Amino acid sequence: MTDERRRYALIGTGNRGTTMWGRDLLGGWRDSVELVAICDTNRLRAERARTMIGSNAPIYGSVEETLREAKPELVIVCTQDSNHDDIIVAALDAGCDVITEKPMTTTVEKIRRIREAEKRSGKRVDVSFNYRFAPTAARIKALLRSGAIGTLTSVDFHWYLDTRHGADYFRRWHAYVKNSGSLFVHKATHHFDLLNWYIEADPQSVAAFGELRNYGAKGPFRGTRCQGCEHASHCDYYFDVNADPFLEALYEAPSELDGYVRDACVFREDIDIPDTMTATIRYTNDVAVSYSLNTFMPIEGYHLAFNGTKGRIETRQYEKQPWETPKADEILLIKNFGGGVERIAVPHSTGGHFGGDDRMRSMIFHNGDDPLDQRAGSRAGAMSVMTGIAALQSARTGRMVAISELGDIG
Repeated sequence: MTDERRRYALIGTGNRGTTMWGRDLLGGWRDSVELVAICDTNRLRAERARTMIGSNAPIYGSVEETLREAKPELVIVCTQDSNHDDIIVAALDAGCDVITEKPMTTTVEKIRRIREAEKRSGKRVDVSFNYRFAPTAARIKALLRSGAIGTLTSVDFHWYLDTRHGADYFRRWHAYVKNSGSLFVHKATHHFDLLNWYIEADPQSVAAFGELRNYGAKGPFRGTRCQGCEHASHCDYYFDVNADPFLEALYEAPSELDGYVRDACVFREDIDIPDTMTATIRYTNDVAVSYSLNTFMPIEGYHLAFNGTKGRIETRQYEKQPWETPKADEILLIKNFGGGVERIAVPHSTGGHFGGDDRMRSMIFHNGDDPLDQRAGSRAGAMSVMTGIAALQSARTGRMVAISELGDIG
């Protein structure tokens, strides 16, 4: 360890903050960072997270106190999406660089606040778009840049969340547009950012549909939460938070302090985000995208294809499928006019998000080269959120929405 380690504060001690930016960051990059503060409005959750992280950093109950007392150089934001902007702006104005979990924020006005604060402070915002760093994604990016399929004309991108992962968004705070901007913003920001990065152009207009077909008021019955629910024995979505020691420790007893439970009923009538989403996106370079997101599937992963003037690139990438345990992903490079098919195997990598988490942390904290432009700043964060905002607006109004009509982001 050296004196050159960056002093960082962790804001938000949910699952992601405690693992990705707490325990795991210190586990692999302790030579580059020193955790000097943990901040959460729920003191018990913060204390338990600190134990899981393996730190003795002081705990603070507010961002202002954290910045004033701990004096970090870097702030990592892992709170509810809708308050990212307040934390990011405060950190930038205090002279800190920022890493924020995706999505960067949830509205155009909040994007503008962040961008303005970044400019006046001279500090940097990184958005944790870890999917860019997955080996398969990087290989596809290199193929596209090499001109392997000529001029890119269209993309087919379809993402599937299974009945475990997909349902989780409807158990938690994400289930309300005011908190998450909907899954068009919270989850699809990952996917829209990948598209923006692959295509190397800005989205121009979006036409979308989004409906609640399975969760919320569409459910066959409802309760408050799974624990103690009279429907537990016959509900397919019953979730026992106490069966997972990590989640039980981080959420169950701490819920007595703030009322936030980890197993809220997925059929609550006030859920207002869609669970079934499609979008058509047109880009400034005339590439057209067909996109979908489904949240109650028997599979977890995605299907992705790029169509060009000289051929096609396609791949299917799954997580934890019971019928297959491949040790590598396969990219198909298919050429026009009898050019044949090249099967490109990309070995699986350790770490979350298809191996992207570790590579992203290494680039940020070990200052790695970035030939594929994988490191994402505030503009990338803004454009992915703008795409999601336009998609939700289109789904609600029934008309195509131009990105330009949403307003200037600075």
